[in-house]
Parts: sequence; C-alpha cells; structure tokens
Amino acid sequence: MKQIRLRKGKEESLKRFHPWVFSGAIAQIDKGVSEGEVVRVVTNSGDFIAVGHYQEGSIAVRVLTFSDVQIDDEFWYSRLSSALQMRQAIGIADNPNNNTYRLVHGEGDNLPGLIVDVYGQTAVMQAHSIGMHLCRKDIARALADVMKSRVSHIYYKSETTLPFMAADDMNGFLVGGSDDNIATENGLKFRVDWLKGQKTGFFVDQRENRSLLEHYAKGKRVLNMFCYTGGFSFYAMRGGAELVHSVDSSAKAIELTKQNVELNFPGDARHEAYCEDAFKFLEGIGMPKANSQKPIASYDLIILDPPAFAKHRGALHNALKGYTRLNQKAFEKIEKGGILFTFSCSQVVTKDHFRNAVFTAAALAKRKVRILHQLHQPADHPINIYHPEGEYLKGLVLYVE
Repeated sequence: MKQIRLRKGKEESLKRFHPWVFSGAIAQIDKGVSEGEVVRVVTNSGDFIAVGHYQEGSIAVRVLTFSDVQIDDEFWYSRLSSALQMRQAIGIADNPNNNTYRLVHGEGDNLPGLIVDVYGQTAVMQAHSIGMHLCRKDIARALADVMKSRVSHIYYKSETTLPFMAADDMNGFLVGGSDDNIATENGLKFRVDWLKGQKTGFFVDQRENRSLLEHYAKGKRVLNMFCYTGGFSFYAMRGGAELVHSVDSSAKAIELTKQNVELNFPGDARHEAYCEDAFKFLEGIGMPKANSQKPIASYDLIILDPPAFAKHRGALHNALKGYTRLNQKAFEKIEKGGILFTFSCSQVVTKDHFRNAVFTAAALAKRKVRILHQLHQPADHPINIYHPEGEYLKGLVLYVE
C-alpha cells in the first residue's frame, strides 16, 4: 500500500478523527499513486494515522479507517453490517409500513464517498469519489451478503456525481435487474426514477418532515414549491388538505408528481400541478391569470424545498441572497395565520446562515413570524460527530401572522 506523508503538525484534525485530508496538508506522495487508490496516511515523522482513498482536488484523501488494515471484502461487509444494524436499532429497516430508507450515508456511516438508498427490493448505490467507484463491485457483493432477502437488486447510479475520467459503467444494475420502481414510505406509494431522477431517484431525507407536514395540512390550501416528485403533496392530501398545488420547473418532475398523486389518490380533484419557474409562480399569486379573470388561489401552507443554492463556499453570498429573496416572496404571499415550511440543503449554508436569511426575508416582508419547529435530516442520514460538515439539511416551520 503506497503512502502519503503529511506536513509537520497537519495530523491534528486526523487525531480528532476528522475523515478528510486536504491537499495543503500533504508533504509527499509516493510515486505512482493513482486516483481512487487506497493509501496509508502517515505523519511527517512516519507514524501511521489513517487509510483512505486518494483523489486529486481539495479533499485529497477520504479516510476509510483509522486502523492499519486492508480494505478487503471483510472490511466492506463489516461496515455495511454496522450501517444496517443502526437502521434496525432506530426502527427504520424491516418496517412493513416503510421500505424506503438510507442505508449508507457517506461520512455518517464511516464510508465517505458512498451513498446507498433502499427502495423496496432495490438498493440504489451512488459513488461520490473515484475510490468508491473503483470498489463498486466489491461493495455490491458485500451489500448483497449483508442485506440477504431484503434486497434482490442493486442499481449503480453515479453518472452525475463523478468526474468524466471515471465515466465507464457509471449507471446500471450490478446485481439482479428490475423495472418495479414503486416503493412505500409511511404507507404512501411513489415511483422512483433511479434511471434519470435526481439524487438516487427520491429525496429520502425529507421523510420525517413530510410526516410532520401531514399533521398541519387539514383544511389548508397547500402550495408545494420545487415539488420534484410530489412527496410533500401527497402527504398533505392524506392529512386532509383542502387543495394542493405542486410547482416545479421540470416537466418530468411534474409528470412524476402526477403519477405519485394518482397512485395514492386516484381521480382526486384537490391536486393540480404546474410546470413553472418558482419565482414567477409566487409573483403571480393573487394576480389574474393570463387566460381568465379568476385570481390564482391564495395559500395558507407553503413548502419551499429548493435545490442547493450553493455547491461551494464561493457561492455562499449569492446563495443567501437567493434564500432571502425566495422566502421574502413567500412571506409576502402567504395568508395571515399561514404556516411556512422552508428548507436549505446547501452544505456550506449553516443553520445560522439560513435562519438569518429567512429572518431578513420576514423583516423585509414586514410579517410577524414565530418558529414552531427547527428541522434537520432524519436519523438514517446520521452525522459523524467528528465531521460536522455532514449536517447539510436545515429547515424551519414558521407561523406567519
């Protein structure tokens, strides 16, 4: 196993079990080390400190273990078994009412660069590092052994998460093969587009927040912005919403939303879907439609769940301006006594950043606002206590006077 030697004093974060080695901390790399290769990380004096995947870029090594061991079949089986055991302990795996959950959450499960989501009998595996991509077949074999009868198919979906140089075999079944893409979440059915959909095909991380929304939906006129496949929409319908409007700029997302609503509430006239830009739609609330004199419905429950506005720190300033603008428009349009569910999934946007952006929006809109809930990712998206960057999902539920 080739080695990477650190600069003097640069091992301190690793001694605190942080799972990343940044390129600026490296003093020397053995000749012939290639991207994705498993390497030993040693201090400047040569003492072992970690084993991980090497990759070019700012994060040069993603640590797999702080023990001096081989990364072999036994290693993958042990880590995946630990991930399953945690999901069993929290009651999310082997739940007859819910066959959808995240089995592996990167650094949160001590497997940086790897995501595995389970949808019924299919596990969707996604690599976010070259190292995990190169190990995909070994991981899939261990995953099948660990999951046994829980999973019959393993689909690999990394086309959008890896650089071009890893472009071979980035999408496709590694185990089995199935076109049965209907899964169940808290008793509701939905179609998973693991072939072309965002992420692994569904946003599993909003499960508990969707369930919370259901309890607020009775009798409400609900607007689900950035609806993607409509998760919040059909929870709102089951919760007894008076009407539900789903909005997304993607025609494919709107089609999936309609299919998911029809799966759970066939022929239900309470739901309408609109393929439109979010800001344009929000601006049009309360204004006459182009094709009629009837005003667009007003809403007393609005969900704002946009895609990440900031992928890196350089985009943080513009992202916060975007969150402020979006929330201000929702505050201006929501009815008195309304409830706003608002989220950020941008990792570089902290809880304080997001709250300040939302409260700036409330002040600009001149609305009185109270916090009802502070939301985050669910337990099957665990945060490694030594890796606070893993806390990416932030949400607020607000009462608007």
